[in-house]
Amino acid sequence: MRAWRVHEFGEPVAVLRLEEIDSPEPGPGQVQIRVACAALNFGDGLMCRGLYPLRPEFPFSPGLEVCGEVERVGDGVSLAIGQRVIAVPDLPHGGLAEACIANAANVYAIPDSLGDVEGAGFLIPYQTGHVALHRRAQIRSGETLLVHAGAGGVGSAAIQLGVAAGAEVIATAGGAEKCEVCLKLGARLAIDYRTEDFSTAVREATDGRGADVIYDPVGGDVFDRSTKCVAWEGRILVVGFAGGQIPTLSTLDLLLESFSVVGVYMGEYSRRERPTLDAVHAELLALHGKGTIRPLVGREISMEEVPLAIRDLGNRRTIGKIIIRIGDGPRI
Repeated sequence: MRAWRVHEFGEPVAVLRLEEIDSPEPGPGQVQIRVACAALNFGDGLMCRGLYPLRPEFPFSPGLEVCGEVERVGDGVSLAIGQRVIAVPDLPHGGLAEACIANAANVYAIPDSLGDVEGAGFLIPYQTGHVALHRRAQIRSGETLLVHAGAGGVGSAAIQLGVAAGAEVIATAGGAEKCEVCLKLGARLAIDYRTEDFSTAVREATDGRGADVIYDPVGGDVFDRSTKCVAWEGRILVVGFAGGQIPTLSTLDLLLESFSVVGVYMGEYSRRERPTLDAVHAELLALHGKGTIRPLVGREISMEEVPLAIRDLGNRRTIGKIIIRIGDGPRI
């Protein structure tokens, strides 16, 4: 089979190699998935550079999100051969390959109404958004939700889920085109962070109150400025650090403004609370079936285009999810 693999850390365009290798074997509690489509994530570039929290042994295939069919199962797995699934692969056998390995705890069956292209970009953004907004922030209808990087894969999902929850959504994005995308997704206001100070704009848009919930997958200075526009008893959701810097927090600000900083680490939920995620998955499929949510697919590419696409993703040159057609491509 063909697989993109990394043998040493470095820039993705330099270290990724498209190779012919044997298909990986599933172990106990694992499945082998024939990949129809895979989605790129910011973490793929970090993984190539050795900056991702997980550092798999060399050689490894990146790829954190796939849609495909179960081909083989290990001991103790109840999924059926041929079942269409979405999954977070288990490294080092990631999803940028014609077949990957995933722990059964990170595999979810899907109906034919969710096609391969959208399915590849469904699991991580929407599960993260749902758990963050509903479980961790306990968002309420009528509250103001600020979503950073709203035109990205994770941010676009959060906008849609916020609208579905009855929130007044404000989004930030870089450039007029991306702001227009946020508005089409349902945001009431989209702020171009390249030309405006979003913390001031949010205060003005909320009559000085600020945002009740702030969804932050960026970190760094974005987090710091978010603390200046969070409402009294508001919640800042720490979803990731796509900006490359992990911020620090003044506990004095935390005290004086009485807001909460809430971590959302989805990697632990599948291990600790799979029944919770099963319920979330069912609700998300129902929302998709109604047309309430739909993955924002900005680009579909071939296997050969992966390294340059990872570079574009890291350089903020993308909108929505980048989906790779793998093997025979999507059948649905």
